[in-house]
Amino acid sequence: MSEIRPRRSVLAMPGSNARALEKAQTLPADVILIDLEDGTAPEAKGAARERVAAAVAARGFGRREVVVRINSPETEDGEADLVALAAAAPDAILVPKVRTSDTLIAVGSRMRRLGAPAATRVWAMIETPMAVLNAAEIAGASRDVDGRLSALVIGPNDLLKAARIPPPGRAALVPWLMTVLAAARAYEIEAIDGVFTDMTDAAGFETECAQGRDLGFDGKMLIHPSQIGPANAAFGPSTAAVAQARRLVEVFAAPEASGRGVIALDGKMLERLHVEAARRTLALAEAIERLGA
Repeated sequence: MSEIRPRRSVLAMPGSNARALEKAQTLPADVILIDLEDGTAPEAKGAARERVAAAVAARGFGRREVVVRINSPETEDGEADLVALAAAAPDAILVPKVRTSDTLIAVGSRMRRLGAPAATRVWAMIETPMAVLNAAEIAGASRDVDGRLSALVIGPNDLLKAARIPPPGRAALVPWLMTVLAAARAYEIEAIDGVFTDMTDAAGFETECAQGRDLGFDGKMLIHPSQIGPANAAFGPSTAAVAQARRLVEVFAAPEASGRGVIALDGKMLERLHVEAARRTLALAEAIERLGA
């Protein structure tokens, strides 16, 4: 099993906000997503780019994963973002409004030519109907030598607008979400659920987190620090789930289970494929513990 990194909470913040960047270094989010695109005004992009590159290069975010959303790579700002971030080396670069894998491969190729380390990966925003239809092709960029793709991130508000689905519209969007999730799983990359924008509706946020978890997403993109705790709780394994996973692994490892593909446990028939899922649960719990969250 490859190394697992918790991505329960992906907190987005504008790159133009120096105070927010400093505060992010103390927050219990798994991922800090610094936005140079929509979250930064056009006139502030140059200064924000320099500030973000310096903050990333300073490595002040501890064990938190640092991802930077760039402007469209087809624009001057996007190219300038790539140049600045190649040297700063964040954990990943998030490419907005991806429609085909060609964009991701071009970004990866440009990063290689700029000398960005191989450890700097690429994430893709799925924000258009075309991206949903092309989800498998986009996810396939993870297998290209220049693809670098390691995660798909849902942009629900853009999808709802493009589909002309009136708010809240989450239920109508579920088939689209599952299409993206299936593509991510087929190519063994991460899938991050999109934002919940009503910061006054804590119960609604928790409900949506639970739904995203049950659909199979690895975590959720957030817009406010108050959302970190509920997201971490929803997308992290519970104490009961960890105990059950440990018990399942131990039962199958016992001498009496040798050579058996199926066993009965607590009235359920369980196969060895369930052991793999249990081991992943334990690995995720251990990774979260290492984060101190």
